[in-house]
Amino acid sequence: MNIRCKFLPFSTSKVRHLISARWAHSSDGPEPAYHHVVSGYQIYKHQHEPFKFKYNNKSLNQFQLAYETWGKLNAKKNNAILIFTGLSASSHAKSHEQNPSPGWWEKFIGPNLGIDTNHFFVICCNHLGGCYGSTGPSSINPQTHKPYGASFPMLSVEDFVRAQFQLLKHLGIEKLHASIGSSLGGMCSILSGLLYPENIGRVATISSCIAPYPTAIALRYLQRKMIMTDPSWDHGHYYDTGAYPLEGMRIAREIATLTYRSGPEWLERFGLRRFNDNVQLTPTFEIESYLQYQGLTFAKKYDPNSLLYISKAMDLFNLTEGYDNQREALAKIQCPVLVLGSQTDILFPIWQQKQLAEGLIESGNSSVTFFELNSIFGHDTFLLDINGVSTALKGFLEISALSIEEESHT
Repeated sequence: MNIRCKFLPFSTSKVRHLISARWAHSSDGPEPAYHHVVSGYQIYKHQHEPFKFKYNNKSLNQFQLAYETWGKLNAKKNNAILIFTGLSASSHAKSHEQNPSPGWWEKFIGPNLGIDTNHFFVICCNHLGGCYGSTGPSSINPQTHKPYGASFPMLSVEDFVRAQFQLLKHLGIEKLHASIGSSLGGMCSILSGLLYPENIGRVATISSCIAPYPTAIALRYLQRKMIMTDPSWDHGHYYDTGAYPLEGMRIAREIATLTYRSGPEWLERFGLRRFNDNVQLTPTFEIESYLQYQGLTFAKKYDPNSLLYISKAMDLFNLTEGYDNQREALAKIQCPVLVLGSQTDILFPIWQQKQLAEGLIESGNSSVTFFELNSIFGHDTFLLDINGVSTALKGFLEISALSIEEESHT
């Protein structure tokens, strides 16, 4: 197999020193900068034609997407990069004047950084179905004047991609320089290359897959079950009751946190240290305290119904759906593709990224680059390994940036 495979080393000994030196207390540590975003974004309103969803013959006559931008769109509008987010992220990937809080990819986007705003016009949306400015289950249904709740249409990854390409059309961008995404965003990014091969110059997909494997589906199912069996969920219509499925959300996030990080990191970061010497059935170990903290801090930042809908869309994702075989599907993607993954990822194991890269090559794509990151941070590597991820992205994106700048001046 002729695959360009690159490894970005990050030694365990360096990680051990890094953790012991900088995060002496286990409650501290490298964590993604996710915030409850309520302002600072722009709004695209889709209302000129009904938006048809993939499943159940459902549609919305109108919807809105929250989005943010960085950098400047050139005269030919050929330097745009669309960043697809993960499950629970907002459009706030990077700080700016309207929202100076650090974004969830703060150190990846900006002048001279991995996604260089000296060259590129960068766009990031909150997914359709989300709760940070885009239309979702918590939005008001114009027909009932009440929140959609569980009556919101079922979502697919294809719906996320198609909705954001409506925004691009609105902005007058006919072809992206690149699409980029991680996790769910990686699914969106690679799918965009399949759905819109004439409208994308290159695709970067990080920690994603051709289709989820059963363990990942099972773990997301358990998260949804925790929420839906919380009596306060009230069949998805809790918005006007004064109740909130806090306990279900808390446990769901604890389960999710297990899937986002790695055993090697936690062995170094927590070990078997205890925070409570009074031995009872209640939590004793620091790792238990950490999971509790993660669950509680996230539980009221994000709408439970959005989590249900978007995580289900991830489970239903299959890049080969509608095609006779994998080769036929992947053959649609002939632009340069960067596939990036982490050796310690248990949610999207590294073999899934290898499978995707090899499948693209077998289907005739001669411009596939595969990076395998030796990071200790598991699935969250795409949020925390600034050097590894930025190095891969910068080289991939800027290989043709000079020609774009030359073309924009002709």
